[in-house]
Amino acid sequence: MNGVVTVLQSFPVPRPTTNPYLVMLERSLRELPGTEVLNFSWRAALLEKYDVFHVHWPEILANGASPFKKFVRQTLTAALLIRLQTRHIPIVRTVHNVRPPEGVSLREKLLLRWVEHNTALRITLNPDTEVGQGVPHVVIPHGDYRAWFSKYPASPVVEGQLAFAGLMRRYKGVEGLLLAFQATENMMDGLTLRLAGKPSTPELAREILRLAAPDQRIRIDLRFISDAELVDVVTSSELVVLPYRFMHNSGALLTALSLNRPVLAPRNAVNERISQEVGPGWVHMYEGDLSQDVIIESLQSVRTQARPVSPEFVSRSWPETAARHATAYQRALSLSRRHKSAGTTQ
Repeated sequence: MNGVVTVLQSFPVPRPTTNPYLVMLERSLRELPGTEVLNFSWRAALLEKYDVFHVHWPEILANGASPFKKFVRQTLTAALLIRLQTRHIPIVRTVHNVRPPEGVSLREKLLLRWVEHNTALRITLNPDTEVGQGVPHVVIPHGDYRAWFSKYPASPVVEGQLAFAGLMRRYKGVEGLLLAFQATENMMDGLTLRLAGKPSTPELAREILRLAAPDQRIRIDLRFISDAELVDVVTSSELVVLPYRFMHNSGALLTALSLNRPVLAPRNAVNERISQEVGPGWVHMYEGDLSQDVIIESLQSVRTQARPVSPEFVSRSWPETAARHATAYQRALSLSRRHKSAGTTQ
């Protein structure tokens, strides 16, 4: 299949707070011959010409800051799906999360099912993401962040400093990290914990402040942090701790590794695979709940276990990622045309 493929991405023109994964994907696709990118707006989605719609988090389309705005966006989402269906424009969906979003209404659930029903091809970020028997999909690993952070200088490592940086949500288990860290008192001299990032709710922010208050070794910055600040927090730490209650695809893990910092994270198939990819000494894993013993043992391993100069990433360069996305778009178009042809012959 020849010619230029125009792809409508499901995110608008990037802002400073836009997920770097999306920004780097857009940039790398724009540099690729034969692929044109449209950023999302409702005008573009409903009126402009494009060949493929690439959606990342479909629940965002149907959400709004107020009941009225939510209703309007749900109506527009339905109109978009009708357009895609009648014009045989295939949907490509990147499966970032394996669990459905929580707290959505019945109307939103129906719209999400409609998206799923009309998705021609799914992109998974690792081979362990299950999409269902016989469902067309392709694996395109999450790109690394080395180029993204390369313009920011690394900070000197502070001995004994642990860190968590980034948006704080309940499932990321920051509360458990605070409790486990507090229990390390008198177990090792010089331990400190640095938390930086904006909590998802005021309630979570209050709980984090309450849990951290008794321990003077904990330094907290509960606001959105810039990339330069993120680099400072991560690179100044001996170990980045990701105490997630559930982890599958983690940009935070790849961020730490891209900045050459060891990571402590839950043991699962995805993290096992990444550990094997990047080499020994970079990904430390634990079973069950995070504990003070796990923290101490992991930090001791960081100090004593040999590791390569930097993690070794495989198939995570953004030019390669862009090329594989372009191939995925071509495949989605082929599947859509095959489906259209089958429908007209029945």
